[in-house]
Amino acid sequence: MPTYSGEFKQKVVADLREHRLSYSEAMRKYGIAGAMTIQKWERIYLEEGPEGLYRERRGQANGTSGVRKGRKPKPGKTAGNGLLAENERLRAEVAYLKKLHALVLEEERRSKRRG
Repeated sequence: MPTYSGEFKQKVVADLREHRLSYSEAMRKYGIAGAMTIQKWERIYLEEGPEGLYRERRGQANGTSGVRKGRKPKPGKTAGNGLLAENERLRAEVAYLKKLHALVLEEERRSKRRG
């Protein structure tokens, strides 16, 4: 993976923002291997300013501590979402069983009237 200078990163992000380039356009213009790289540089620029682009980050997870800070968990990955989905499924099952029970009772009443 190539290493880019902070100056180069700042130039790419400035051009991206000034000329409203897409990540793919900037990637082709500057010969960068992946659009995600440029997206990451822009995020760093917005969060930390231009000086953030000069910091060495290889081997680090979002900063220096290795801990993911300030990021929300992805949807569907939390225990709460799983519990909500299970709760919805169980509610639907209970509603179905109530309707089935009502139909069975109605059928029994009809058969008693006939017989």
